[in-house]
Amino acid sequence: MNKNEFQQKLASAGKPVVVDFWAPWCVPCRMTKPILDKLGQEYAAKVEFLPINADDSREIIEQYRVLGIPTVIALQDGKVVARLTGAQKEDGYRAVFEALAEGRQISIPMSGFDRALRLGAGGLLIAYGVYNSNWLVAGIGGIVAFLGIYDRCPIWRAITGMFRRK
Repeated sequence: MNKNEFQQKLASAGKPVVVDFWAPWCVPCRMTKPILDKLGQEYAAKVEFLPINADDSREIIEQYRVLGIPTVIALQDGKVVARLTGAQKEDGYRAVFEALAEGRQISIPMSGFDRALRLGAGGLLIAYGVYNSNWLVAGIGGIVAFLGIYDRCPIWRAITGMFRRK
């Protein structure tokens, strides 16, 4: 697909679009393709699903600065509202489709393993920094630990919500 055909499909969609950049040789793409095809059919009434072969669409890849595949981009009113790079579980992709279908902000859930990994690594860095009086390392540990819970923090949501409204 060339850039003009892609722009025409976006313009004629009349609803939010989920674009899947994939390639037939890409193993993670082959793993996620059945999930995305299923969700594309399930949400077909409210969300347009557009798989694009990365090998045949260099112009579009450059336009959206896709550096790795699989990459899924969610577009609403022609603007990118979400980007997922790398293979994801069905829950992550479903969150994108559901949010677009319902017209709300996209929030991709963090897996329990990711959350535990960030909290654990942050805790270790904090402990190491405090033990060695290295406050820079302890501060970095605090940031890493916070990245494990930021999506549940009401203060963080309030502050970032103020910036989104402007």
